[in-house]
Amino acid sequence: MSARGRWRLLKIEDLHLSFGGIKALQGINFEARAGEVTGVIGPNGAGKTSLFNAISGFYTPDRGRVYFEGKDITAMSPDKRAGLGLARTFQNIALFRGMTVLDNIKLGGHTRLTTNVWQALRYFGAAQREELALRREIEEQVIDFLEIDHIRKYPITMLPYGLQKRVELGRALAMRPKVLLLDEPVAGMNREETADMARFILDVQEQFGTTILLVEHDMHMVMDICSHIVVLNFGQQIAGGTPAEVSRNPAVIEAYLGAAA
Repeated sequence: MSARGRWRLLKIEDLHLSFGGIKALQGINFEARAGEVTGVIGPNGAGKTSLFNAISGFYTPDRGRVYFEGKDITAMSPDKRAGLGLARTFQNIALFRGMTVLDNIKLGGHTRLTTNVWQALRYFGAAQREELALRREIEEQVIDFLEIDHIRKYPITMLPYGLQKRVELGRALAMRPKVLLLDEPVAGMNREETADMARFILDVQEQFGTTILLVEHDMHMVMDICSHIVVLNFGQQIAGGTPAEVSRNPAVIEAYLGAAA
């Protein structure tokens, strides 16, 4: 892959998506540059989550292409995309509530295991060694990184909302993603929890070099941590640029920022 291909790690080209007569996405075009945080904003119903679902493979677009590292992945299944290094979190917490923090995070790492089903069922030899190595990696790199070692054996149901969101981030990180899609990572959080999550997102980008695509309604956080912002409204892309450029755009002010102001 060329240097330019690496720079444009994730590329969305003329993406269209509809549900019956509803046009959820209409000709979306943008690039998530390698090692940067790109934000996607817009009012409710703008098409942000539909865009994420199309990128991660849960929806098949009517027209257009999704490229990952220069490869067309538009028709690829979600698990194959995950295997390439595309991970995501969800707007609504999607953790297994009967499991511990450690076990939930380990599930993300299982996408990287290579032993066969028979070895995994018997839990011997290579399967056991691989599982133990995964646990060590998660404990040393993900759990310590997110500062949740003190709760790693807790069941999810015992955790407050903000920590559950952090665990979900941990599960995505266990996949060692090249591109991380974060769907409203601070929704429902208080100011302190939001500041903590923003710090972790920047740390992920800086320490691991992860490319991050972020959907979020908290405009202060988006403007603070994103290097590039894409703005959607009623399924259409109405603006794109740096935070400073987007904040001055009259169409953005009218569609989204003006309401907050």
